[in-house]
Amino acid sequence: MTIIVTGGAGFIGSNLVYHLLSKTKGDRVIVFDKLTYAGNLYSLLDALKNSGVRFVKGDIADGKAVQRLYRQFQPQFVLNLAAESHVDRSIEGAGDFVRTNLTGTFQLLEGARHYWGGLIPVARKKFRFLHVSTDEVYGSLGKSGAFSEKTPYAPNSPYAATKAGADHLARAYYETYGLPVIVTNCSNNYGPYQFPEKLIPLMILNAMEGKPLPVYGDGLNVRDWLYVEDHCGALWQAVTRGKPGEKYNVGGNSEQTNLQVVHNLCRQLEYLLPSRKNRALLEKKINRYEDLITYVKDRPGHDRRYAIDASKIKRELGWKPQHGFAEGMKRTVSWYLSRMDWCERVQSGKYNRQRLGLIRHK
Repeated sequence: MTIIVTGGAGFIGSNLVYHLLSKTKGDRVIVFDKLTYAGNLYSLLDALKNSGVRFVKGDIADGKAVQRLYRQFQPQFVLNLAAESHVDRSIEGAGDFVRTNLTGTFQLLEGARHYWGGLIPVARKKFRFLHVSTDEVYGSLGKSGAFSEKTPYAPNSPYAATKAGADHLARAYYETYGLPVIVTNCSNNYGPYQFPEKLIPLMILNAMEGKPLPVYGDGLNVRDWLYVEDHCGALWQAVTRGKPGEKYNVGGNSEQTNLQVVHNLCRQLEYLLPSRKNRALLEKKINRYEDLITYVKDRPGHDRRYAIDASKIKRELGWKPQHGFAEGMKRTVSWYLSRMDWCERVQSGKYNRQRLGLIRHK
């Protein structure tokens, strides 16, 4: 069996590659990635030592490259994780998001349609295209309720809008052409290999260096947090057991405000790297990691609350998260503390942890 993972050098993608290697023996995993700022082969250093893993550099928005990918590797499964995903960057410039998330998904679906149409009946029956999306397509919730698979789409950021459009394309290719497409919509992921522009790794690295921990607005925006390893398990269940044409919401059942996340992170750091032993804090005469918390201007169009109803995937595919938020955070903080080499390498010349997403009128 050959499995193509687009965006496999990114955060969720690299974790998925390692998960697939633990699940499949003797199968091929093809990583197709453009290697933008958020994708790095250093995340796949151990995976690429496996003879069953092959890396192909390419852009999912390049139709000819996508067609070659299908012809050359003849996949049974395609899992599309290639995406521009940082909301703040989409506020500053939506063009890359439209190209990758919309045009790229279209090219992958179109390539899959022609490839799948030429397969023999047995292979056609086994082929699956899994499109990985986000809960942000549903918009913002009030104080109660949760997103189900039937919740109407109401995206509020350029990022969310391009992912919503991609979801609609995926559904249309099933309804119109019969392409066996499955869509998953996940909540906020966290864990190893996440690029430091995102909340949790940004806060970990800033805290270690005694830098401010910037919390947007009042810090009370709520997200459902999903440990990335659990998400990878859900994706494997969806692509191997999911029903074509269906969509599955994937959540961690761990609602937290952004402020709660930062306080939890500070507690984990205090346990693993006590502030009294952190030279950066001692030099600045800071007694606690929590003293670094700083409130900053809110993100434009910041959704107030997300929550996932993951009962369908539990009921139909038998999946549920295996890690609670406290355990997942402990694992995450420990990983970053032990992998400063990775943090330095992926940021070098690409990102200095500056604030993004502020609207600047020219």
